[in-house]
Amino acid sequence: MFDYVSLYILFFTAFIAANKANGKLKRVVRLVNSTTSHDDVAKGAYKQSLKALLPYGMLATKKWLAEQGLSAHAIDNAVKTETLLLLATGVYSQYSRSLSWEGVVASMQRMDVNNSDNLPSVIVGGLSALSLSGLSQYLALGSTPHIHLYAQGKLPSWLGRLSLPVECEGHSTNTLWPEWLTKDKSFIRQHEWEAELPPVYFSCPEKALLELLVDLPDAVSFEHADELMQGLVNLSPRKLDTLLKACKSVKVKRLFFWLAKRQAYPWFNKLNVEDYDLGSGKRVVAKGGKLDTDYLITVPSHMAMESES
Repeated sequence: MFDYVSLYILFFTAFIAANKANGKLKRVVRLVNSTTSHDDVAKGAYKQSLKALLPYGMLATKKWLAEQGLSAHAIDNAVKTETLLLLATGVYSQYSRSLSWEGVVASMQRMDVNNSDNLPSVIVGGLSALSLSGLSQYLALGSTPHIHLYAQGKLPSWLGRLSLPVECEGHSTNTLWPEWLTKDKSFIRQHEWEAELPPVYFSCPEKALLELLVDLPDAVSFEHADELMQGLVNLSPRKLDTLLKACKSVKVKRLFFWLAKRQAYPWFNKLNVEDYDLGSGKRVVAKGGKLDTDYLITVPSHMAMESES
């Protein structure tokens, strides 16, 4: 005879075991769901953090990201998932590998500044700064556009590893400005190139003009400098006075006065040449040119004759 009692006991035991297993399964599912939810929150916060650090149009170095609290492991994972895009060794962006020069320079300046009270050590200056002020439309035809960056030290090495539509050209200010002047905000302007993104810091026209004259006549011609001076109608004599007294280059100061005298703007008449150290002796600037007896520099003969007529 079949043992109905044993069958009942077997069925009841299996039923109890199944319910226990089902309870465990439910608890596991709840745990997985809870963990997944937690991971999603963490992942969302991580993406928001990266978005704040690297908004569209900006870049950052691995060192700077690490200083903001991102571990090397997190950065590597972000690259693997293409949350971060590799622009060059140790340099990243989000959303796009194609950045404007403003985005590159603004990013470099942002990473260089520890707090909002300081100026970056690298400033857009010279011809590029005059262009940002709307005072120069000059562009050498058939060549890659240059962005002129001025600093007491060297430009960051990673800058040369980027593929850009422009060439960033570094200029040392060691023979031009004392250190205190490079930190004076009264000679710096801000170029707002994109809403809600850090600006590009650049030299005011008075400072940019003197920076430009350092490269005359090798990279900038006398004629080009003269054309630029013709458009500088509203320079500040107060700023020029401070800059000329601080300027360490005798060549730059003599060239400035020679070019400014040709235009005879009202601001020039407020500057007394005797207030500035123009050094002594003759200086050859234009080889084979004619000596200007006022400022003791050689200038192109045809321009000297224009000044005399």
